[in-house]
Amino acid sequence: MLKKIVNGISAGVLIAVGGSVFLACDNKYVGAVLFSVALLCICYKGYSLFTGKIGYIPQKHGKEEVSVLLLGLLGNAIATIVFGYLIAYAIPNLGEKALTICSAKLEQEFFQTFIRAFFCGVLMYLAVSIYRDKNTALGILFGIPVFILSGFEHSIADIFYFAASGIVSVKAFAFLMTVVLGNAVGSMLLSIMTEFSNGAKK
Repeated sequence: MLKKIVNGISAGVLIAVGGSVFLACDNKYVGAVLFSVALLCICYKGYSLFTGKIGYIPQKHGKEEVSVLLLGLLGNAIATIVFGYLIAYAIPNLGEKALTICSAKLEQEFFQTFIRAFFCGVLMYLAVSIYRDKNTALGILFGIPVFILSGFEHSIADIFYFAASGIVSVKAFAFLMTVVLGNAVGSMLLSIMTEFSNGAKK
């Protein structure tokens, strides 16, 4: 159990790094590209990131896989919350940028947030599955900037941004849970459709 949580914490640390560099870049295009370093390192090191694993649950949903997913999510949250606060303390202007971003996010309606999270889930599944199946990082290098520049919502990155912003409220929690749900549905739906398509071809 501890190993699974630590694996999730490792992924969360890298998402915090990706979020930090995005906040630090005045040019959003450069920041979006550099954020992809986080997922690249997570995939190469085999760390447990919720948005990278949830898409595989429809195919492998045994007790072990669900345990890895949920404990990994716990580790993701622990790391992004802790490092979000630390980054805001160490580099205050990043906390200020996060506050501006998160305040705008809370103005979104439920379905706006869900749809944005849904499409991020689709892209995350594609990025990770292309890496696994084709042994190439191209899905990551293009998928991550695309979801960021499109304004889609990534649950683990958003936890980091909210921690860095200092916003703690029921509304913020509800927002994050909506993003988790949207990421999960988008990722799993594309995964199911892909498996169905591959089965039909056979």
